[in-house]
Amino acid sequence: MTNRAILSLYDKTELTTLGRRLHELGWELIASGGTARALRNAGLPVTDVAEVTGAPEMLSGRVKTLHPAIHGAILARDSAEDRAELEKHGIVPIDLVVCNLYPFQETISRSGVTPQEAVEQIDIGGVTLLRAAAKNYERVTALCDPADYEQVLQELEQNGQVSTETRRVLAAKAFAHTRNYDTAIAAYFESLQPQQAGDEMPQSLQLNLQRVQSLRYGENPHQAAALYSENPSASPLGGKLLQGKPLSYNNLLDLDAACRTVASFEQPTVVIVKHLSPCGIASHPRTLAQAFPHALASDPVSAFGGVIAVNRPVEEQFTEALDEAGLFVEAVLAPEFSPGARDWFATHKKNCRLLALDPDETPLDDYSVRSVLRGFLVQSADNGDPGGDTKWRVVSEREPDVAEWEALKFAWQAVLHVQSNAIVFATTLEGEGSATVGIGGGLPSRVDAVRLAAAKAGERAQEAVMASDAFFPFPDGIEVAAAAGVTAVIQPGGSIRDEQVIDAANRLGLALVFSGTRHFRH
Repeated sequence: MTNRAILSLYDKTELTTLGRRLHELGWELIASGGTARALRNAGLPVTDVAEVTGAPEMLSGRVKTLHPAIHGAILARDSAEDRAELEKHGIVPIDLVVCNLYPFQETISRSGVTPQEAVEQIDIGGVTLLRAAAKNYERVTALCDPADYEQVLQELEQNGQVSTETRRVLAAKAFAHTRNYDTAIAAYFESLQPQQAGDEMPQSLQLNLQRVQSLRYGENPHQAAALYSENPSASPLGGKLLQGKPLSYNNLLDLDAACRTVASFEQPTVVIVKHLSPCGIASHPRTLAQAFPHALASDPVSAFGGVIAVNRPVEEQFTEALDEAGLFVEAVLAPEFSPGARDWFATHKKNCRLLALDPDETPLDDYSVRSVLRGFLVQSADNGDPGGDTKWRVVSEREPDVAEWEALKFAWQAVLHVQSNAIVFATTLEGEGSATVGIGGGLPSRVDAVRLAAAKAGERAQEAVMASDAFFPFPDGIEVAAAAGVTAVIQPGGSIRDEQVIDAANRLGLALVFSGTRHFRH
């Protein structure tokens, strides 16, 4: 009996190669629509689905393969009873299903897509074909990924059949393919539902993740790790790795933090991250090369072995500044790298990873998801102060001067990305840009975070400003800052001891601003 394959493909990658080799093996090819046309254009004989079913395509192609002559042929088991029943109804078995689905996920990712347009990209027949073939994997091969064509063809050419183990693996892949598809559809329809008053979080959150890269190990060598994404063909963080070793688990975490941080700034900005927290940030109105030394000076010890993210193309001026500093860097993220800059890295820092990714074009997250024991914590993402909901208030007797205001705005943007308790000392750069001069974060005591930032800043704390991600519960934090030389402070306010803190600021001659928004980052 001739083996039969039914092919129904939106993505026609390698279709004609697959069809030709199956034909050479003596297989009958069944197809319809664009798949049948592509095979015929390649000079291959094709049996139309309508010829098999005895029914024409209906409803502009919505109904083609939904027929017992197709699904009976796929679902029939290799048993005498099922073979007899097929023969009774004049149905010939189908042994191979090659199918992928309408691009629903790609469609809804485009801006301005209407629900009607999205609905038309919901595949019905294709999902049914794949599920039927996968269910009956003991006899039928389900192929949904062009990357698997070659293995199946080689087994057919060498052994005359596909092994049970391969069919089982491909069945699992087909079920995962249809599961992910249905998950995306369900999530889309849920997103169309009106939110109830006071209920800002989704009733369910679909995590449709597939492994895109195996990692050598996790945070430590004894931990296994991998990178997952909703897009199985995604690259790390959505960027392009131009040189260097594959990105590690820790590289990816630090680059993610650095990218999110640098995206907060409009001027040419350099961010240096070590262990998930910025250790130096500097902005300059003209070039990255002029900003870099100030970012490094914020904490040159911590910067060793860190990662760098910038929001402008990396050119030779920047590599010259990096060369002069002699800094060891694990990775650099930038919108692009000039040919000269790439040559320099290839010659002088060939192991340094270069990731081409534009922070300004990286979409902000809607939600933040973290795992806890037996569950997940989900919150709306903290992408900065909520627009229009809060206003900064000067609560001290003295108002900040122009330079202090500029530095306070910069410090408030920076402190958003530092691990809590977070303290940032910052200053203006002779009227041209701003930079951190000391950062204290990740400590259980806020006053200790101030002491750390002051120690990092040293003499540069003189006439610097300070930002705190949450309120000061006692006056001691701003007292330590004032002793170090800080002249202005921004913090959310909201403590039961706010008046004590304000009194201390007035006594010390500090300008004190309440932002009204807290930015914890645990």
